[in-house]
Amino acid sequence: MTPLIAGNWKMNTTVHQGAELVIRLRELLKGIDTVDVVLAPPFTSIHHLSHLVADSPIKLAGQNFFWEKSGAYTGEVSAEMLLSAGCQYVIIGHSERRTHFKESDEEVNRKTLAALKSGLRPIICVGESLEERERGKTVKRVSSQLQNALSGVAGSAIREVTVAYEPVWAIGTGRNATPEQAEEVHNSLRDLLYEMYGPDAVKDVRIIYGGSVKPDNIDSLMAQPNIDGALVGGASLKAEDFARIVKFQPM
Repeated sequence: MTPLIAGNWKMNTTVHQGAELVIRLRELLKGIDTVDVVLAPPFTSIHHLSHLVADSPIKLAGQNFFWEKSGAYTGEVSAEMLLSAGCQYVIIGHSERRTHFKESDEEVNRKTLAALKSGLRPIICVGESLEERERGKTVKRVSSQLQNALSGVAGSAIREVTVAYEPVWAIGTGRNATPEQAEEVHNSLRDLLYEMYGPDAVKDVRIIYGGSVKPDNIDSLMAQPNIDGALVGGASLKAEDFARIVKFQPM
């Protein structure tokens, strides 16, 4: 399957700064056709950047959205708004949403179902805390998150889903799971998808890794058989670093 490298800009960059970053990335990624490249800028930049990524390998994602189509939900954006602004993907259930904004598994599920119904391709995030890892609860935790997120998702729709494993203890800390640790979790998640939907239905479902992904560790991560890409945070704000990640060379 085609690897997917996504950059989550989080609450960083103005419209002007985002445009400068995309213009530089267009130059660095010209001709890339073996990797799906996705950027998730702030909502305020999406429409403007959609014009700049046209005729380039770059697609856009929302960092979040609300499951209702419209209504009195001050501060929220809908799937239709993201689509009309130029998005094809949306990140759902990032640990920072779960931690800072108390998003529940039920809310993640409602967003997953709404995204698929609208035509957005969800990138569903799962991950464990440091305490859960140290207590040997990693697989149980991420499996529960994924099962809950996919409740009610039909086998015909699962191929549109990307799963992102992001150990909470590795996000923005400079620490990252070893390639072997990440592979173990990815393998368990793939086994779970096989059990839920069967191997034919999920053969194109990508499981990507996030958590302090950098140019100096992407090659070893992508050498693992069950790691199909990366969800990149801080390094996606530096054009040269992100381009090097997109141009990974498995060891």
